[in-house]
Amino acid sequence: MLVAGCAGGYFIYQHFNGNIDSYDADLGDDRPSAGAEGAMNILLIGTDTREGQDGKYGDTGSPGHADTTFLFHVAKDRTNATALSIPRDLMVEIPECKTEDKKRIIPGSPRAMFNTSLGQNERGPDCTWKTVEKLTGIRIDHFMMVDFNAVKTMSNAVGGVEVCLEKNINDPDSHLNLSRGRHVVKGEQALAFVRTRHSVGQGGDLTRIPLQQQFLSSMIRKIKGNGTLTSPTKLWNLADAATNSLTVDSGIASIRKLSGLAKDLGKVDTKHITFATVPVADDPLDKNRLVLKERDAKQVFAMVRADQSLTDVKGKNKKKPTPKETSKAAPADVRVRVVNGSGVMGAAQETVNWLQNEQGVIRSSNGLNAPADVAKTTLEYARNRGDQARALAEMMGLPPTALKMTNKDAAPLEEMVLTLGKDFEGAGIPLTAPTTAPSDLQRVNADQQVCAK
Repeated sequence: MLVAGCAGGYFIYQHFNGNIDSYDADLGDDRPSAGAEGAMNILLIGTDTREGQDGKYGDTGSPGHADTTFLFHVAKDRTNATALSIPRDLMVEIPECKTEDKKRIIPGSPRAMFNTSLGQNERGPDCTWKTVEKLTGIRIDHFMMVDFNAVKTMSNAVGGVEVCLEKNINDPDSHLNLSRGRHVVKGEQALAFVRTRHSVGQGGDLTRIPLQQQFLSSMIRKIKGNGTLTSPTKLWNLADAATNSLTVDSGIASIRKLSGLAKDLGKVDTKHITFATVPVADDPLDKNRLVLKERDAKQVFAMVRADQSLTDVKGKNKKKPTPKETSKAAPADVRVRVVNGSGVMGAAQETVNWLQNEQGVIRSSNGLNAPADVAKTTLEYARNRGDQARALAEMMGLPPTALKMTNKDAAPLEEMVLTLGKDFEGAGIPLTAPTTAPSDLQRVNADQQVCAK
């Protein structure tokens, strides 16, 4: 019995290991620094390749682009997770990459559709990886890539996924034909659900993303709630479907490492798994494309980098204690000269405009460029200007280490000096990690059942 058990375990291990496709990513050295130790960032790429689909869908010659992409952040204490959807139509900078076979260099593109970061010009998944790091400033630890078959096989493996519609949908492009209300979809019907876009909302990618978020949230609830993880048969079917569908980086290309990752993800309560869409706006150069909504996007990226949750996890996201002195000057009484040491052209004037027009700091001025770029933003102020310094620090989200008090009193009209450093990301973006997301951020928690409109 012992020998048979060992042989069976070895067979299972080898079976699942043999299912996994591994890919050696070539990322170079120009990458963001690591975030919170112990946190994990995984790039999930859903490719639209038609390989093996027998002409069932259009674009049969497509090499497979980055059609559906999530940046999945798991908190270091495993209390929460954030999945950021990156729209396929977003205009981004694609850095220089090697071809998938690593034999040729593909020049970078200063402005291209995000989905072309994979497949186009023989780009591999490591190019999408580099593009997302460039876009977000978030260092990614691993990637997973799946195709159409993954949706079909995994939805079958869990016995179907419950979805909800607020209206009847009959989409000839995706082949989705469902009536209003709740349905359990699997196989081809599940794939049609996550592909449909012309019959929901305004008919674009932004209205398809919430459907995909709804589908994945429902699948997570199904896996965690219907005994899948305790039933050997269900678990085998799910593991077999998942490993057959995955291409992963070589760092996690074993069943042991993937199962360890799955256990980590399994610790997160569904009510603290947040699906959100990267804040975007219409591209002024092309009505069919999108661009980052810079300030809001940077705020969200900063939260992820700092391991801040998008949900209200008890004991998380607390603001740092304020200094003992509590008096703050009124915005109109704050006098400050903004000097640019960030290396970003126009940063000082951008900050002055923001201070004057949005914060009421009418006595702010542009001090032009610093003699040299500096790493960190600082605010230098005289000892009798503490109330003004505290007011400005609160507006800008300056950490206590940024405040530099001089041992003298300032004259009545003397200005404080705010020197922007390379840590400056834009006017209104706190230098300390923000603790709240933009008010209009599109998001849904995995424990919520949301109906497609």
